Amino acid sequence: MEKVRNTRRFVDSPAAAPGSGSTSATGSASEAPAENLTEEAARQRLAELAPIAASAQEAYYAESNESPLTDARYDELVHEMRRLEAAFPNLSSPDSPAQRVGAKISDSPFKTIPHLSQMYSLEDVFSLAELREWYEERAAETPGESLEVTTEAKIDGLAVNLRYENGELTVGATRGDGVNGEDTTANIKTIRAIPKRLRGADVPELIEVRGEVFFPLREFAKLNEQRRRAVEEAEAELEEGLSFEQRRRARAVIANMQPFANPRNAAAGSLRQKDPSVTASRPLSFIAHGVGEIRGIPASRETELSTQTGLYQAFSEWGIPISPYNQLADSWEEIEEFVNNLATHRSDLLHGIDGAVLKVNTRSLQSSLGETSRVPRWAVAFKYPPEEVETRLLDIRVHVGRTGRVTPYAVMEPVVVDGSTVSQATLHNQEEVARKEVKIGDIVILRKAGDIIPEILGPVKARRQGDERTWKMPENCPVCGHKLAPAKEGDVDLRCPNAKSCPSQLTERVAHAGSRGALDIERLGAETALWLTNPEARREDALTALTRGKALWFEGEDGTDRRVYIGREGAREMGLIDETGALQDSQEVIPPALQAELGIPAPQSPVLKNEAGLFEITVESVRDVWIWRELSRDVKAKGSTEIKRAGDWQYERAAWLAPRWSDRKNGPNKQTTPSKPGKTIETLVEEIENAKTKELWRKLVALSIRHVGPTAARELARAYGSLDALQAASLEELEQVEGVGTIIAESFRNWFTVDWHREIIARWTAAGVVWQDPEPAPALAEAGSAASVSGTDVGGTGGASASSTGVGASGASATGAVAQTLAGMRIVVTGGLEGYTRDSVRATIEAHGGRAPGSVSKRTTAVVVGEKPGSNADKARKLGIPILTEAQFNELLQTGELPAAEN
Repeated sequence: MEKVRNTRRFVDSPAAAPGSGSTSATGSASEAPAENLTEEAARQRLAELAPIAASAQEAYYAESNESPLTDARYDELVHEMRRLEAAFPNLSSPDSPAQRVGAKISDSPFKTIPHLSQMYSLEDVFSLAELREWYEERAAETPGESLEVTTEAKIDGLAVNLRYENGELTVGATRGDGVNGEDTTANIKTIRAIPKRLRGADVPELIEVRGEVFFPLREFAKLNEQRRRAVEEAEAELEEGLSFEQRRRARAVIANMQPFANPRNAAAGSLRQKDPSVTASRPLSFIAHGVGEIRGIPASRETELSTQTGLYQAFSEWGIPISPYNQLADSWEEIEEFVNNLATHRSDLLHGIDGAVLKVNTRSLQSSLGETSRVPRWAVAFKYPPEEVETRLLDIRVHVGRTGRVTPYAVMEPVVVDGSTVSQATLHNQEEVARKEVKIGDIVILRKAGDIIPEILGPVKARRQGDERTWKMPENCPVCGHKLAPAKEGDVDLRCPNAKSCPSQLTERVAHAGSRGALDIERLGAETALWLTNPEARREDALTALTRGKALWFEGEDGTDRRVYIGREGAREMGLIDETGALQDSQEVIPPALQAELGIPAPQSPVLKNEAGLFEITVESVRDVWIWRELSRDVKAKGSTEIKRAGDWQYERAAWLAPRWSDRKNGPNKQTTPSKPGKTIETLVEEIENAKTKELWRKLVALSIRHVGPTAARELARAYGSLDALQAASLEELEQVEGVGTIIAESFRNWFTVDWHREIIARWTAAGVVWQDPEPAPALAEAGSAASVSGTDVGGTGGASASSTGVGASGASATGAVAQTLAGMRIVVTGGLEGYTRDSVRATIEAHGGRAPGSVSKRTTAVVVGEKPGSNADKARKLGIPILTEAQFNELLQTGELPAAEN
């Protein structure tokens, strides 16, 4: 038999050693000693891991840009769960994240469509020893000669199922949960690599082609650069004082054109667009790697389709793209060679990969080996360990978070690892720094895979030159100067106790106050909070860049750009860096006197010293705020032929626009337009004014009271209606509020015992903040039944728009009176309702005086059941709680009386 068919051979080379810049195919998942655990200990461990894995699984398959776990950590965690469930079979269940294929698709905007044949996941192994064991076990089950397997690159993309009937593409769907997928046919048909009709006449009557939609790595880099530029241009336009329509379009660009986290997310996000023309505009590609249902195979193809390699040959002849990185192997030595060579060349491939796949070549043998409920027994995926590279550790600094926790992080010589440039990595705490034995000036091994957080594994001690320096945790906060200390005796982490005015802590609290779950102030995000509270936060980064050969740019007095540059050699001569390039002084990159000599402006004082001044911000108060910004692309300097390079830093106005100058060739430039406020600050001041009269619960959340989030704040506001009443309530009374309890009640009362907390209340009040919700309006004879909303239903396909209650997705409206027909009732909703989104149905219940808990209890009044309900419906039946349809729910809203309901 031909050994290689339609494949590309790799250049013969040994697998790279760890830390060489490429990844060797060695490594293993963290092994939990399942055999040493009792069943109860295993049960507790699974209970701990399951919600974490489920959350990460949903984020992964929904292709979220934000996942609670790295890919590598997720693999390790699920691997551990499977070992525990194998050791204790009675602890395993079909609902376990370790047994699940894909993810739930109940919240998808696309129609659900069943696959004719189930789409399975693959069994993962994490070491060559495990991979060899799998191969030898399958070979032992195979009579006769050596076992042939295909060795393939595991494409990091979005799995899809293409159904062709008599050669015509009729259905394209995502994997979904393996049994049902999302019908994305219209979008899939826009991908050029996918044929709408198969070539030739000898095609099956019906065939399901399985494969991956992916972003070619080169195209992904281009797309992200385009998106970055679009956002920058839109931000610039927003500051130019354009028309309302132009500002609206600019805001839409900023909201919708943020760069993708990784190629997989880009592919999934592009395919799952409601508008197929958006998918068509993206350079997506496709590679087939398997087959599902096949019916009516032509006699001329029967022999060929009896093997996996033959299937790929047929795909190619039909015009379906196949991988150039497939090879046929019939010995462990050939498998090992392929896996190692693939690892060596993974950065050179046209698409991202996260491992290698082996598949039994003979399809009849595949059938006899069969499948488990989750994976086929005839295929396996070997997951590569994260890529490791070497770089120099230039400095160790500390970051101060919202709670005051101080976290060391590494500043490194920028290095490309796994397709992205990395220059910083967390070191967690001072004990971790000591454990890893890293010193400033060391060559360190850096690990990163996909979208994971970069991690320093340790130093390369053999390459030390003797002048590396041991780092010491600062005694004082590097931001505000207060002495650091553990929160309590025995804590590893140090904290800055200056909660009141430490700029780093304040920045995060102000951003939290402006967030959607608090005051919902447009333009008060992380960046605005930074320049209001800590405009010098990036000075250290800018000065470090100056010592690395980058330039700093400043606004000149005549409208031209002024450049400060010293170069690496200059930095050495000034004693700022040593011969290796590491910083000489970790606490002070460039002394203040030298900064002044170089023409670098002195640090500013922030506009906000604590959040008490939030409602006192005016347009004029931020006139002279400047901020440091790293340039992401080359741009021409004003008033010269010089180029401001990507990686340079610019010191620019944060909220006001720079004056405009005429470029006069003969004589000095002349100012034509003075500095004026940008639209950001004008919008911000207007939004802050509007926030003064928003709902009480939003203001309670904005105070950053520990444990008091939106849910508890809503209940407190509903129970008491005003801040005065809340402050007058006893601890015992607060404990009785729905969903509050002792911990939240104590935290709430204790917050008001702090002097500077009371100052916040006093100054916000003096600025016009209203701490009382309006009294509930009298019940109306006629009350509407649905929320005035639009969008995606909970588990449905589209939200109907109805009105009458004046309630939207953000909560109850103060524009109209709403009948309190649900007063005292607890209504649980499960499944998708035609006329509501998840947020709007809750808002509707609350606007009518009811509560909308997320789970059923004996105190539940009724359960509203929609499309694809969850376990709450079953629980309600067991407890004998009335079950309502959506129509009956609407009737209840109008009358306040429970209609005849299913029990």
